[in-house]
Amino acid sequence: MNRRKFLGMSAAGAGLLILKPKTAFGYEANSAVRYALLGCGRRGTAVATSFAKNTSARIVALADIFPDQLEKAKTHFDEVNAGLGHPAIDPKLMFRGYTAFQQLAASPDVDAIQISTPPFFHVEHLEGVVSAGKHAYCEKPVGVDFAQTVRALEIAKRVDGKVSIDVGFQVRSAPPFAEIVRRIHAGEIGRIASISAHYNAPASSYPDRSGMPADERRLRDWLWDRTLSGDILLEQNIHVIDVCNWIVGTHPISAVGKSSRLVVQNFGNVSDNYQVIFTYPGGVELSFSSTQFGTNGFFDVPERIFGSLGVADAPYSGALKIAGQNPWTWVDDAPAKSAPGKFAADGAFTDNLRLADTMKDRGFIESITSGKFHNQIADGVSSARSCMLGRKAAETGREVTWDGLQQNSEAYSLGMDISQFK
Repeated sequence: MNRRKFLGMSAAGAGLLILKPKTAFGYEANSAVRYALLGCGRRGTAVATSFAKNTSARIVALADIFPDQLEKAKTHFDEVNAGLGHPAIDPKLMFRGYTAFQQLAASPDVDAIQISTPPFFHVEHLEGVVSAGKHAYCEKPVGVDFAQTVRALEIAKRVDGKVSIDVGFQVRSAPPFAEIVRRIHAGEIGRIASISAHYNAPASSYPDRSGMPADERRLRDWLWDRTLSGDILLEQNIHVIDVCNWIVGTHPISAVGKSSRLVVQNFGNVSDNYQVIFTYPGGVELSFSSTQFGTNGFFDVPERIFGSLGVADAPYSGALKIAGQNPWTWVDDAPAKSAPGKFAADGAFTDNLRLADTMKDRGFIESITSGKFHNQIADGVSSARSCMLGRKAAETGREVTWDGLQQNSEAYSLGMDISQFK
C-alpha cells in the first residue's frame, strides 16, 4: 500500500478530506471556521499556520501573555492570510496578559480556539474555552499532575456533544502509522509480547535571557521548567507513549524507572534523560528510553513491536514495515521536502509524519462543520497519566501502579503571581 491509495481510502471512508455540501449547525461546505490561537510561541504558530493552509478555517484572533509575542504573531498571520486572500487580523481581536484566554473565549467573533500555552495552563484554559461554547484544539498533555487530569475528565463529561475537542496527538493521523497500527490490530504480527521504543532529541533552546526577572524567564522558557512543562517524559515523550497505548489498546498498569539531569546545564530543572519499563495488561512490557540534550542535531524516534508472528517497525523517519509471516512495507510516493528525520523545535516534521498535522487539522475542522463533534479528552488523560506513572516511578525509585497513581493527590503549584503579567 502506498500513500496515494491510503489517502483515497481515507477520504472515501472517513470523510477526512472532503466536506459535505450542507452540514449541521449552519455551516456550509465553503464557510470558514473562525479560528483563534491562544499561545503564540513556535509550536502554536506552526500548528495554526497548518490549519490556515490546509483547511477552510481562517485565523481571525490571537492571544498571548506577552505583547511582543502577540505582535510577532500578527505580522506572521497577516502575511499568511494575505497569501490566502484573507484579511489581516483585526487589532480588536488581539488579547494580551494573564486574562487573555478569558477575553478570547468571550469573543463572539471566534468559533474555535487552539490552546498552545505552557502545559501547566492547558486544563484551566480548556475549561475557559469550552465553557464559553467554543470548540477546542488542545495541545498535549492534558494536565501536568493528577489533579488536573481529574478536572479535565469532569470537563469532558460536562461538555460532551456540545463542542468538539481534539488533543494534539497528530501521530495518530499520520497515514503510515494509521496503516501499520491497523495491521497490528488485524493480527498480522500475532500476539504482542513486548515493545521497545525511545525518543532521542537534541536539547531545546531559547535566546539568552540573563537579567530578565525570574518569573518572566520561567514563562518564556517554560520547556525548561518542570512545573510548567511536566518534564520531558510528559511534554515531549508522551507522543511515543500515546502511540504504544494505541497499539496495545489500553494504558499500562505499572512502571519502574529512573531519570536524571546529567548533561543539561541551562536555567531550569527538567530531566535530560529517562529510562522506564511500563507493564501493560497481559504482561506486555514496553522498554522506553529518552534523551534530550546535545546540540549535534541527533534525532531518532522509533517504536519496535515484537509479536508471535513478526516484528513491526514504526519510526518517525525510515522504513515503516512489518517483517515475519506477513511482510509489508509502507511506500510513500511523495518524497520528503527536507532531510529525513530532521529535528524541528516547532514539531513540523517530515518523512513519516509529513501529513500528520494536515490530516489531524482536517479531521478537527470536519468534526465542527459536520456537527459530529470529537471528545478526545479521556484519551488525552489516559496518555498523560501513563507518563505521570513513569515520572512518579522515576521520582520514587520504586514500582508505581496505575491504581496507586490514582490514589495520589499530587498537585503542582505554579509558585508565582500570574496576575503581574497584564
